[in-house]
Amino acid sequence: MSISMYDFSIPVLTRGLANMSAILDKAAAQAAAKKFDSAVLAQARLFPDMYPLVRQVQIACDTAKGAAARLAGIEVPKHEDTEVTFAELKARIAKTLDVVKSITAAQLKDSESRAIEIKFPNGSWKFTGIAYWNDFALPNFFFHVSMVYALLRKNGIEIGKSDYLGAIQ
Repeated sequence: MSISMYDFSIPVLTRGLANMSAILDKAAAQAAAKKFDSAVLAQARLFPDMYPLVRQVQIACDTAKGAAARLAGIEVPKHEDTEVTFAELKARIAKTLDVVKSITAAQLKDSESRAIEIKFPNGSWKFTGIAYWNDFALPNFFFHVSMVYALLRKNGIEIGKSDYLGAIQ
């Protein structure tokens, strides 16, 4: 049995996004039960020079849709960064899941050798598909998903490792 780039990417992104959404559900429910505005959590930071939770969710979503699209060789969809509430963040995650789930195994055939370039205002990074996935996309995605978990946990939301990992098959 051979393992494809699809097997290593799309299910991983889908699971991570779904678990992040479920964690936000728990946070919203606990905020409501304790009678405080979850918007306070959306602006929570681990340290003043770090992005708040809302931006961590946006970047996790951008990384997921960007990785799926780049590996498929298609244009990366643009999502505006306008979310401020948990409901809006959950809608962003759902929209991102739609993009990720729209990618097929056929689109990722041979993507491990696909040339991928990420352009920045002051330069660019060039990768093969496998290097992009292993060295940038996957670690970046999980960094930001982990920050969402850590920010909520730091602020008293009762979640644990099983929430982060989701259902284990």
